[in-house]
Amino acid sequence: MMTKYLETTPILDFENAQIQQLVNKRGWKNLSEKEKINQVYTFVRDEIRFGYNTSDAISASQVLKDGYGQCNTKATLLMALMRAVGVPNRIHGFTINKALQEGAITGIWYLIAPQNILHSWVEILVGDNWYFLEGVILDKVYLNALQTKFADSESNLCGYGAYTEDFKKPVVDWNYNHTFIQEKGINQDFGLFDNPDSFYVKHQQNTGPLKNWLFKNFMRHTMNNNVNNIRKGK
Repeated sequence: MMTKYLETTPILDFENAQIQQLVNKRGWKNLSEKEKINQVYTFVRDEIRFGYNTSDAISASQVLKDGYGQCNTKATLLMALMRAVGVPNRIHGFTINKALQEGAITGIWYLIAPQNILHSWVEILVGDNWYFLEGVILDKVYLNALQTKFADSESNLCGYGAYTEDFKKPVVDWNYNHTFIQEKGINQDFGLFDNPDSFYVKHQQNTGPLKNWLFKNFMRHTMNNNVNNIRKGK
């Protein structure tokens, strides 16, 4: 039964040479279960910056090559790396309200963005328990910059890629617990999938060819510039 949560797929291509080189260089396979999970999780959270790739359904090796990702693409890389070190996992699919992305998306791009945005998190199996790892999305540098930018805010922040129970002290570190950073924006639950390949066959961002082209060639670059400016404290 567990083999399906450890399999390689076209999207979870953890047998790719660059992924295997990373795993071997970091020595993750030689660590205890808790430590390997923590180190893989922290790598994807902080060393893969928050940003927007060309699409949700790119391979794990492409996310690693890009060096940045959002909820869905970071989930792909996290799943691939966890499977590469023997940690079973699955993906849980949702949509989130676009208000959560306001600030990262601005102006005309925000107006034309779909109201419901495809979202996912990774669930890892440790012992008999499944842990939800959504807190991997925002790198700590970006998150800290957001917290500084909105330090005087009385209300919980909804925007810039964050919407969680306690924005000032979000649970984004793993110690046998769930981690979250966008969960309050969820407005539709698509359920569990063994891998992202099967998730994206059934669910895709329904924006049409023109908006897909605009996102890939223009919109995401503006969004990444916005995110990088916030990361730099601008």
